[in-house]
Amino acid sequence: MTQNAQFWTRISRKYAADPIKDEAAYEKTLARTIEHLGPDDAVLELGCGTGTTAMRLADNVRSYLATDFAGGMIEIAEERLADARGQGTAHEGLGFLVADAFDERVVPAGDRAAGYDAVLAYNFLHLVEEPDELQARVHALLKPGGLYISKTVCLKDRAWLFAPLIAIMQLIGKAPYVNMLSFRSLEEMIRKADFEIIETGNYPEPRSRFVVARKL
Repeated sequence: MTQNAQFWTRISRKYAADPIKDEAAYEKTLARTIEHLGPDDAVLELGCGTGTTAMRLADNVRSYLATDFAGGMIEIAEERLADARGQGTAHEGLGFLVADAFDERVVPAGDRAAGYDAVLAYNFLHLVEEPDELQARVHALLKPGGLYISKTVCLKDRAWLFAPLIAIMQLIGKAPYVNMLSFRSLEEMIRKADFEIIETGNYPEPRSRFVVARKL
């Protein structure tokens, strides 16, 4: 297990107990995402955390594989899914997996071998140490014309404030790796990976960038 995975596993129970910080922005993100999904879609979510978003979105698609490299996060997601099954409210096509984007188990197969209809990544890209490689992998996992939907915390404009604080917290194990992205650098990175950006928004203002991109 990598150091980052260990960090997220260690804090997973606290993370699960914390309320969503901006409910309005979260609901807006879900609403805009749903507008781009269809009932026959196969969806992959990267960095799904404890599965809250997966369980909200899965009913809108045919199949939904939610992944996270932190076993502690997926353990909680599985518990939530088991509870939903017990109540008869779980979506049959929803599954959770301890994996990252490069794990061969996430590669679509069978009648979905052409690729996923959508890959989702919420509050995730700023935590990735090799983001360019990830964009290429997402591109490979999508079918032609498939959608890459993300929301990313962008702190570049205030790096002078956040970078020293995060560095100190990392030294004492209180923060993970953080990539200081700007709206511009985020969108350039996505375009460079052969995507066309078709929608953007800030949910919430001013530092979380919602991007919908289509595979070219």
